[in-house]
Amino acid sequence: MLTGTLTAGKVATHLGLVVLGFLVGIAGSLVQAAWFPGGLLLALVALAALCHGGRVLTGGRTGAASGGVGWLLAVLVLALNRPEGDFLFEAGIGSNVFMLGGMVVVVICATLVRNPQPNGPADRLGP
Repeated sequence: MLTGTLTAGKVATHLGLVVLGFLVGIAGSLVQAAWFPGGLLLALVALAALCHGGRVLTGGRTGAASGGVGWLLAVLVLALNRPEGDFLFEAGIGSNVFMLGGMVVVVICATLVRNPQPNGPADRLGP
């Protein structure tokens, strides 16, 4: 979590998650187009795993958001048209589901109420 004192370890962890999110965004954009529909599912599951893992690693919502920011930066950069007319995302349902579905996955992971309980009972007692 980024509450309290800001240490070098926290900053490095969040920057590492942004870089990992950027790499997952690049890999996901290539896989979703190459192996449709399985690649699309694989790309979204990888993003969900990154965001959930970042949340568990940091102990707060900012870990999931950091991975999502990196993913969003990669997708936005790759979605831009180039002066040569080249672009990575084709106009189709797969790329639209990848972009919108990825945003939904990041929001869901970042707004989860609680982290999973490590080494505890399956039930939570009290609010």
